[in-house]
This record gives sequence, structure tokens and C-alpha cells, in this order.
Amino acid sequence: MTNTFGTSFKVTTWGESHGKAIGAVIDGCPAGLPLKESDIQSDLDRRKPGQSTITTDRKESDRVEILSGVFEGKTTGTPISLMIMNEDSDPKSYDHLKDVFRPGHADMAYFVKYGHRDHRGGGRSSGRETAARVAAGAIAKKIIDADIKAYAVQIGSIVAKKRDLEEIENNPVRSPDKDAAKKMVAEIEAAKAESDSIGGIIEIIVSAMHAGTGDPIFGKLDSLLAAALMSIGGVKGVEIGSGFSCAEMKGSAHNDQMNKEGFTSNNAGGIAGGISTGQDLIIRIAVKPTSSIGKKQKMISISGEETIIGIEGRHDPCLVPRIVPVAEAMVALVLADRR
Repeated sequence: MTNTFGTSFKVTTWGESHGKAIGAVIDGCPAGLPLKESDIQSDLDRRKPGQSTITTDRKESDRVEILSGVFEGKTTGTPISLMIMNEDSDPKSYDHLKDVFRPGHADMAYFVKYGHRDHRGGGRSSGRETAARVAAGAIAKKIIDADIKAYAVQIGSIVAKKRDLEEIENNPVRSPDKDAAKKMVAEIEAAKAESDSIGGIIEIIVSAMHAGTGDPIFGKLDSLLAAALMSIGGVKGVEIGSGFSCAEMKGSAHNDQMNKEGFTSNNAGGIAGGISTGQDLIIRIAVKPTSSIGKKQKMISISGEETIIGIEGRHDPCLVPRIVPVAEAMVALVLADRR
């Protein structure tokens, strides 16, 4: 199982959704970097459950503890071990699903590959694993020069028209459009009332990005970013710059022309030939509706018997708001690994 990300800045995440704890081990962080738990906690607080009525009501403080790799407030260059205790796990609530493959989940795929699976909320396939990524990403942000900002630009049919970055943390959906945010909340609440879920789109902007990051052919920055973001559970699509809309454009419109002052557009999303151009990186990811819903669905058991069950428990009716900091973390990990 591939639990390690990166080549020079390596992150290994560990733990299960309803086990005792989750965490990460970071290897390759330079020595002498000022680091304290509060540097990491601020990003974890943005991802943790129970933030509002449109997220899961699981109560986790997600308090991070640095176990190694830091001495007298600075990194030592040795592996940094981080731990986050699971304080509100409820494994027994999944006992009735022990022998059932839930639709939209990794249950069947895990069982087919390994012959055994952790049915307690999906184990390693649970979104809870991403807390460890966010913790590692917070450290990565400290060693890169660029500024990373992610936000919700669409939830269901509601699309943000404005890009007010100061507004993002002022609403529960983390949208840069105050007016759209209210409609997005209503869209989520409507899905929740129907025991259903809803998806959306997150945009990530990397500003103050220097030119020259990435390598040709198989080390392209855009391919690395796509792979990292697609590794987030629930993400089903990635586009960079103009993305899929480029299929409708002519070369004369899509090409980022240049003059003495620089580029006149950014359809390439800040990457050309797999290498950053110095422009802002522009990335969008499509997030699917949450798989765990109360609405009755057809399922199949390990023995092959058909059944109809509604998934009970504490689940987000929309993954978008809490994936925002996860997306930032994965971009930061890519840039830290290629610095």
C-alpha cells in the first residue's frame, strides 16, 4: 500500500478513522526551521469536523503533538513525527456494515485486492486520513516561497462570481463570494434534508510563484500536481489553467502571448512544458458528492447477497469545505518536494 508521498520531502501518513490515532512522519525537512505545534494547528482547525451545521457532527479537537524532529523550537533535520488522537471514534456504529460493500466507497476494491478490510468508517480510505496530510502540508508551507490559497467556486449548481479572498474564512463553505456562499449553504442543507449529499469545485491559486519548478517529460509540475490532488479521496477531476474549456478554443485565443511586460493571459495556468513560468498557478478540482448518505441504496454483501441499506452515522453532506485545506496541503507538499 502506497502510504508515502514525495522523494526528497517525504511524508508517510498512518492510522485509521476509528483507530486510536492518526499521524504523519515527515523525512527530508531541512534543519533549523522554526516549528511549533501552533504552526500546524491553525490549518488543522480549518479541516477538523464539527465546524458548522453543514459538516459532520463528529467532535474531534484534532490537536497535533510533535513527537520527534524538533528541539528548542527548531527542526533538527531528522524525521518529524506527528500524532493526532481520535477522541470521538465510534467503531461499533459500523458493525452492521462489516460484511457489506457500500456503494461509492473503497470497500469492495480493498477487499478484492487485500482479502481483508477495515470496515470501521473505511479505515485508511476514510477522509479522516487527510488530517495527517494537512499537518504535513502546514510544515511544507513554511519551506516554500509561494502563497497557496484554495476556496470553493461551485457547490451543486451554485457558482461563485466574485473572488474576494478575504471572504473565504468568513463563511462555512469557504467561498470567495459572500452572496454565493449563502446559496451554497442552502444547497447543502437541502441535500442533507433529503438524506443525500452534494459535490462541487475547488479552485487553488498559487501566487508569488517563481519560474523553473518542474521538469520535462515525466517530472512535469502539472502532472505531479494532478497526481497529488487526485490522491485526495472524493476528488474525481483536475484541470489546470483553462482546463477542459481549452477544447473549445482556437490556438490564437489559448496561447499566452507575451510582450515586454510579460504574459498577456494565463490559459496555461502558470505552467509550460511542465515547468512553472512565474505566473500564478491556477488549478481546479472536482469533488464528488459524499458517498455515505442516509438515503436507501442497493448494496451487496461479501457473500454476494443483495441488500438495501441507508448509511447511518456522522458524515459531511458536502466534502468541499473541509477539502479546501487538504488541497492546499497537497500542493504545498508537491512544491516542497520539488524546491
